[in-house]
Amino acid sequence: MNIHTQLPSALQQALDTTLTDWTSSNKLAKLWNKDSSLWTSDDESKWLGWLDIVERQQADLASFAALSEDVKSAGFKYALLLGMGGSSLCPEVLALTYGQQAGYPSLHIVDSTDPAQVAAAEKAVDLSKTVAIVSSKSGSTLEPNILKDYFFEQIKKAVGVDKVGSHFIAVTDPGSKMEQVAKADGFRKIFYGDPGIGGRFSALSNFGIVPAAVAGLDVPRFLGEAKKAVDATKNTDLKQNPGALLGLILGLAHNAHQDKLTFFTSHEIFDLGAWLEQLIAESTGKIGKGITPVDREHIATPEKYGKDRVFAYVRLTSSDNAKQDAAVKALADAGHPVVTFDIDDIYEIPAIMFIWEIAVAIAGSVMGINTFNQPDVEAAKIETRKLTDEYSKTGKLAEHTPILTVGDIKLFADEVQAAQIKGAAKAETLEEYLKVFLSEIGSGDYFATLAFIQMTQAHEDTIQQFRHLVRDTKHVATCLGFGPRFLHSTGQDYKGGPNSGVFLQITGDHATDVAIPNARYTFGVVIDAQAAGDLAVLQQRKRRALRVHLGKDVAAGLKTLNAAVTKALA
Repeated sequence: MNIHTQLPSALQQALDTTLTDWTSSNKLAKLWNKDSSLWTSDDESKWLGWLDIVERQQADLASFAALSEDVKSAGFKYALLLGMGGSSLCPEVLALTYGQQAGYPSLHIVDSTDPAQVAAAEKAVDLSKTVAIVSSKSGSTLEPNILKDYFFEQIKKAVGVDKVGSHFIAVTDPGSKMEQVAKADGFRKIFYGDPGIGGRFSALSNFGIVPAAVAGLDVPRFLGEAKKAVDATKNTDLKQNPGALLGLILGLAHNAHQDKLTFFTSHEIFDLGAWLEQLIAESTGKIGKGITPVDREHIATPEKYGKDRVFAYVRLTSSDNAKQDAAVKALADAGHPVVTFDIDDIYEIPAIMFIWEIAVAIAGSVMGINTFNQPDVEAAKIETRKLTDEYSKTGKLAEHTPILTVGDIKLFADEVQAAQIKGAAKAETLEEYLKVFLSEIGSGDYFATLAFIQMTQAHEDTIQQFRHLVRDTKHVATCLGFGPRFLHSTGQDYKGGPNSGVFLQITGDHATDVAIPNARYTFGVVIDAQAAGDLAVLQQRKRRALRVHLGKDVAAGLKTLNAAVTKALA
């Protein structure tokens, strides 16, 4: 693995100065000594268990080998990973990068409360041949708990009450509610997390390695590559230390208002960006500061981008990269900061993960923040809990009056945003209202689409069309997140970072709904409450936000929305 940097002169000069300061002050040693004074002297030292997790996992290889052999000999054909955020994003990278291993279960990720998505996950597997991994650090997170309740009941119907527990594995912190549930329900196995590792830094802990073992990946090789990165990031020659070099660049770029970090990858490793999003957004987006991660934007010519970008390119050398290489070179030649990682094999992905963990920790130090807390993630959870509790009592969610209704499509906004749109709109049309809303996007802003609908390729493709149109027209960074998963990822930056986001939330009716065992609400009610809670918090934080409700036919509604945005930006 190699790292290459191409930086504009001002950023390079700042980097050179900071490298000298970090070397003379021996700040790298503070990181490895878990010294909280490297950040804000708060509780950072409590959250650095990930620094030595690779060596601890290597000492426990026998446990992972036994797990792999157990699921293989049991004849499981499918594995469902039920989790959110740090519990699901690394396993998703594993599933989409490594594929199914011969003789082992195929790994499927369930990290949504959208009823259509839950039903699709169930339909994709044979429950009688499925092992479910319930992954939750705290054991009290809403989504893994209700997903566990649902799939436990469905698998019980398929295999019987005596066998259902043997189809479940828990990954959770010691003493959690999930540990209690797993023991009571006779789970096949319980693996423990490290309470000193936050979710977004947990990829190389049991939250990533247990799913890897279940899926039959070469865990010794996986951890061996990670160990190479551990050694490389201890190098006191910081110019040769990939984690330190990257972290200083990111922190310094942020401080110079280049705070939109955009990922490009070779196509074989495309999902790495989804994991990086959470690591960066939750770690840096707080107290009005933040590095906003931009994933799955198609690469464009230099003039399409503002001056607030930093580009990170993770390049698999065996891939056909010629076209993308040329496009990235054009960005660097135009003066944009570019950091490139070359890897020769997909098994180097865990090394990349560890390097980025080090880098983000160091970037937080340069930014002057506590890299390891997430003070704004809980806000949307609290709002959601209020709404689901109210639904349990009343049987309905609060209704709001749309500011515009056009066919099946309705627009919603708070009083301030509604007054702004109505006051400036020249006509009461979807195109005109969107035109006014999108006109609020200015230099240095970013545009984020927050889609609380089923995460399908077709839905993503449609949203990508108007997402890129916004980028190319406004020359701003654009983001796309599907709810509720982004709430456990980029949502921290959107609410706690700088007020530079313009948010288009998308919701829709549910053609079919799915009941949750032992609950008075359904998955459809939960995702609706999550969307409402998220919008409420954005509005409380004075963010510019507009909700578009698509009605019963979500696919048709998205096409209408795409056409309206296209006209609005014409």
